[in-house]
Amino acid sequence: MCPALSASETHRPVPPAVAPAISVVVPMRNEGPNVAALVAEIGAALADVPHEILCVDDGSTDDTSAQLREAAARFAVRPLRHARSCGQSAAVVTGVRAARAPWIATLDGDGQNDPADIPKLWARARAEGESTLVAGWRTTRKDTATKRFTSRVANRVRARLLGDATPDTGCGLKVFSRALFLELPPFDHMHRFLPALVIRQGGRVVSEPVNHRPRLRGVSNYGTLDRLAVGLVDLLGVMWLQRRWQRPRLEP
Repeated sequence: MCPALSASETHRPVPPAVAPAISVVVPMRNEGPNVAALVAEIGAALADVPHEILCVDDGSTDDTSAQLREAAARFAVRPLRHARSCGQSAAVVTGVRAARAPWIATLDGDGQNDPADIPKLWARARAEGESTLVAGWRTTRKDTATKRFTSRVANRVRARLLGDATPDTGCGLKVFSRALFLELPPFDHMHRFLPALVIRQGGRVVSEPVNHRPRLRGVSNYGTLDRLAVGLVDLLGVMWLQRRWQRPRLEP
């Protein structure tokens, strides 16, 4: 079981007077070189909107925590830190639970997702309604050929077995209502199956093309073989969840 946040290394600034309209949740592990630039881009993308940025440090061993504390002095950042690494999904869950806005945007901490796409996805989410998840679709990926190939295969297999009809479930850039997310069952690696979980809960999923950029700083914390190994087990688990739950409908 993943431990609670580290009290000694969790920075909780005084909430602003104006409640945020959207909370941006960014899971990070050893992304110290990316903190300053990414936070600045998020702030610029949402400059005209009351917002907060919840950067969840998932037990980093580099200077991510120090970089987040510095960023909090300049931007609407709320750094949170796990006492030890619990995984990307745990970081997302921690951020969403701590968020104060009714709408959530998530993106990866490596700088490959473009924060400039957040307003577009958020507008689509508000138009579609609170029961809809808007998933980013990296139509032109800036990754290695191996990563692109394995992701393409994984997306096809997931779509076939889970019926989530989402071309890019692995894109970290997503927008959804906080209430919708909190209805989903939390588990390790759940972030890879959010479309299927939302559909299981009775919601809808739509995809929106987004920009994708090459990684400029740091190194990936996830290996291809690691993702494939745990992905199969997780896929079977989500299939089990789908078959073990029928959403009840009340009679009029």
